[in-house]
Amino acid sequence: MTVYLLGAGPGDPGLLTLRGAEVLADAEVVVYDRLSVGAVLDMAPATAERINVGKLPGQPRMSQEEINQLLVAYGRAGNKVVRLKGGDPLVFARGGEEAKALAVAGVDFEIIPGITSAFAAPAYAGIPVTLRHSSTSVTVITGHEAPLAPFSKSPSSNNTVNWEAAAQLGGTLVILMGVARWEAIAERLLVAGMSPHTPAAAVCWGTRPTQHTTRATLATLSEHHMEAPAVIVVGEVAAQELEWFATRPLFGKRVVVTRPVAQSAQLCDMLTKAGAEAVRVPLIEIAEASDGGASLKAAAKHLDNYDWIILTSANGARALLATTHDARDFGKAKVAAIGPATAEVLKVANIRPDLVPKEYVAEALLEALLTGAVSESTSESESASESESQNTKALIARAAIARDVLPEGLRTAGWEVDVVEAYRIKGVEVSDAARAEVANSDVITFASPSAVEQFVKAGLVALIGDAVGVACIGPITAAAAREHGLNVAIEAPEHTAKGLLEALEDYFSSSS
Repeated sequence: MTVYLLGAGPGDPGLLTLRGAEVLADAEVVVYDRLSVGAVLDMAPATAERINVGKLPGQPRMSQEEINQLLVAYGRAGNKVVRLKGGDPLVFARGGEEAKALAVAGVDFEIIPGITSAFAAPAYAGIPVTLRHSSTSVTVITGHEAPLAPFSKSPSSNNTVNWEAAAQLGGTLVILMGVARWEAIAERLLVAGMSPHTPAAAVCWGTRPTQHTTRATLATLSEHHMEAPAVIVVGEVAAQELEWFATRPLFGKRVVVTRPVAQSAQLCDMLTKAGAEAVRVPLIEIAEASDGGASLKAAAKHLDNYDWIILTSANGARALLATTHDARDFGKAKVAAIGPATAEVLKVANIRPDLVPKEYVAEALLEALLTGAVSESTSESESASESESQNTKALIARAAIARDVLPEGLRTAGWEVDVVEAYRIKGVEVSDAARAEVANSDVITFASPSAVEQFVKAGLVALIGDAVGVACIGPITAAAAREHGLNVAIEAPEHTAKGLLEALEDYFSSSS
């Protein structure tokens, strides 16, 4: 088998290459560093073994030789191994050492380049590393080696940076891993003749929502707080402020997404594009019905006996569709979906809902079924009217525990209603790491009352203070949150992931 030395890029998951995503999706073992992003790690199968070999400054978790031996051992064992490294594996990342160890051991390997932070971090900070007419060259230097005293000689000088020569190069200097030694580096450059007024900038945690850029001069940058990882840029270009990343509406906000893992991707992706750090803390998971789906399967055999098939969630739609052959099983029955997410699941199976209410709650769906009020997207379809309410037969496929507003309202109107359990919602145990994420967040988002209840049950309420906002996808979820004493600051007018995102953007825009 092949060991893949994969560059994950500087942090933004969207910067991972297509080839990188391809090999990650097929990995059996992932060996990763401390700078690896969770969203990238999540691209590997859940069954893949994950091994953290990250090094904290001054506290190596595993030596480079031990990492080399680990890769050789797993490679020889016939595993599909991905060695996930930040940035590019061959740009100050010791990928060359790992490749040599594999080659000597006779283990096949492939190097998959990544986007280096040397160029990506400045780009995300609005700093072009080259500019026509002013900065026509760029030099990337490691700041990891301890600088010698100015102009001193040493037996190991061949392995140290000649900062005097670097100072004479002109153009742009990009220095990686230089925060801890920046004062000594700056002194060397100044003694070598660089102007103290030369623009300098440090981009910390580049390409991530936690990115912070400090702009100063070569003489004054050390007066500012800097933290690793950082890319330091020295040269005229460092004065450029072509901001685009930091101006996104949710930039720098840590938003906890409590939806089940399988359903959180859309919201997390939208949050990331808006500049937020989307933190997955799933509180619930979707499980099969308590009877193993027997009742749903039995009902699915006779769908054409119903006038209406009513689906109150995307999960219910998926469960029902899994028991059918194709759209012909629905026969003459009309289909009602509580909202666009549920309707989209049906449309993928080539079933166009006959009814979607204007508001995506049970009360609005009940009214639409009884009065014929439908959303604009379904206005051309037939729907039930008051005259045909009597003797109408309906099947509602829903969660094991759900509000009875809809079935009771239809029965009161004279409908014959069968309610079948399509799935169950189970609570998920919250890890200590997830608790820390909740405590350090800016916003907790809820998309269902079940998630709220599990949040309370897990004892997470005590971890959030007044500074942490609570955002709910709609009024039912918001009501559940308020019942448990949560201060709901954000409620989406449109009860969808997109509506929740827009509500978050409006909230932070008005409070800034």
